[in-house]
Amino acid sequence: MNDAAPQAGTPDPDTGEPDPAGPVPSDDGPAAPAPLGVPRTPTGHPEVDTHVERLADADDLTTDGHLAVYEDVHRGLRDALTALDARPGPPGPPPAHGHRS
Repeated sequence: MNDAAPQAGTPDPDTGEPDPAGPVPSDDGPAAPAPLGVPRTPTGHPEVDTHVERLADADDLTTDGHLAVYEDVHRGLRDALTALDARPGPPGPPPAHGHRS
């Protein structure tokens, strides 16, 4: 029988939860950037889809580089929404009652 205390960060065999003492530090240094694997479903609007796909650029960056990508995507999506407001829409229905002066 092993009476040694579990190493900090190892899962508790009874609950499966990590030890509250935190993860075990690694001597390997920080992990390299890795894709999160979050699916990006096309919206059917090419301009919006282009901006959403741009989010994949953050997969190859460390977290301090994500902000620039997110701000660029946010700006592009905001501009696309603003452009929708600027387009003339279909004419509205004619008034139900004629105007009398």
